[in-house]
Amino acid sequence: MSLRLFAGSAALALIAGAAHADYTLKILHTNDFHSRFEPISKYDSGCSEADNGEGKCFGGTARLVTAIEAARQGNTILVDGGDQFQGTLFYTYYKGKLAAEMMNKLGYDAMTVGNHEFDDGPEVLRGFMDAVNFPVLMSNADVSREPLLADVLMKSTIIEKGGEKIGLIGLTPHDTDELASPGPNITFTDPSDAVQGEVDKLIEQGVNKIIVLSHSGYGVDKEVAARTTGVDVIVGGHTNTLLGGMDGAEGPYPTIIGETAIVSAYAYGKFLGELNVTFDDEGRIVEAVGAPIVMDGAVVEDEATKARIKEAAAPLEEIRNKVVAETAEAIDGDKGSCRAGECTMGNLVADAMLDRVKDQGIQIAFANGGGLRASIDQGEVTMGEVLTVLPFQNTLSTFQATGQVVLDALENGLSQLEEGAGRFPQVAGLKFTYDPAAAPGSRVVSAEVQTGDAWEPVDPAKVYGIVTNNYVRNGGDGYKMFRDGMNAYDYGPDLADVTAEYLAKNSPYTPYTDGRIATK
Repeated sequence: MSLRLFAGSAALALIAGAAHADYTLKILHTNDFHSRFEPISKYDSGCSEADNGEGKCFGGTARLVTAIEAARQGNTILVDGGDQFQGTLFYTYYKGKLAAEMMNKLGYDAMTVGNHEFDDGPEVLRGFMDAVNFPVLMSNADVSREPLLADVLMKSTIIEKGGEKIGLIGLTPHDTDELASPGPNITFTDPSDAVQGEVDKLIEQGVNKIIVLSHSGYGVDKEVAARTTGVDVIVGGHTNTLLGGMDGAEGPYPTIIGETAIVSAYAYGKFLGELNVTFDDEGRIVEAVGAPIVMDGAVVEDEATKARIKEAAAPLEEIRNKVVAETAEAIDGDKGSCRAGECTMGNLVADAMLDRVKDQGIQIAFANGGGLRASIDQGEVTMGEVLTVLPFQNTLSTFQATGQVVLDALENGLSQLEEGAGRFPQVAGLKFTYDPAAAPGSRVVSAEVQTGDAWEPVDPAKVYGIVTNNYVRNGGDGYKMFRDGMNAYDYGPDLADVTAEYLAKNSPYTPYTDGRIATK
């Protein structure tokens, strides 16, 4: 399958002889859906029914039903790049059952395993696989010692559309054992080697149109494309990458690396990817064009699907009313407190974040004061109350950065004190003193990081492990210095779940301040 390609930003053309019988395939694709069955806001959080009625919301399975039905023309496949699991109360309650129901309704042809598909071990993944009407794939892992998945979870498969064979290969993160809970019986392997091995097998079976469904991230996808031969298209996931000509896109749609077209459609059902590929009779790509289609208010929701999701949402009220802990005193999450200084809610959330990942070499937690939206009364604490405090469905993000970045982050957090801005930093594993009278950018007087039982000045040259939420890690509230963090992972557990679990572990919880934030 040696190809010579001419790649423009919008199309992939082949400098080759005339084809005898061109074959066109439409690839519809999603990735990183994370249980967003209901519509979301422009900030990727929950969206009210009122706002949805006014056309202010995006996504939701009911919109995807309409869009996919309209897009299915000619030879069409619908595939997913992984991480259907986790992200909302729908997953907390139903695990993979509702995802299976909705994916069957949408008519998927295949998906790859994302790391979050292993959040509850092989058992939940196997239950999901038994419930869906399509193959779930993962090539870069040895599952032979895992009885729940051995001989069931395939590395690749062949489907037919319009009389042509199409090979599909699955790919999951190489470090899934560190990102999720696959158990001790699964060994993950190099993605490029795994893909090439499956490509070679498919070619031996007479397949000359090969698509990789990859939950390995945009960077790894480009590496796989460069290091393998015979892969025509990679449908990506994991890094929530948007490709295309719109604001926020990280590259062209498709991105061409060697002979391979790479596509990705952000996350949460906000876009439906659509790539139209034309192959010649030898399976070589003549053209690959398309774009992610935004699932905004202009896409009419399918009423039957909307009604079913509303029905499925009813039991979630039980979760919202579930008592998760008790607090000995009210926990102060007032805007006036948490955007101006140390507050008890800030300490709770930052402590919970750090506690969750401290065994991963993480030393410092940053929580933006603006992410804390309410206080909690004394007495019983319900999950609904925790979700009111932390409503944004933010996930834990871990990364490494130098002490200078830590100091720069503190200066950013303190730069808009006068405005009561949400960037004010609530912290754990760190304590600092600042001068509110100093000019923005020079307000930090001192900063120390906890090392064991001791406190040491932040060393600008030293590298520290940091945890925050995905909004802040990606530059939200002015924290642009975190964008270049080393070994960043933005898709940890939901911050509300982390906080609820910490409260439960320490119930009855006693709110406190300890002077970790002080003024000169």
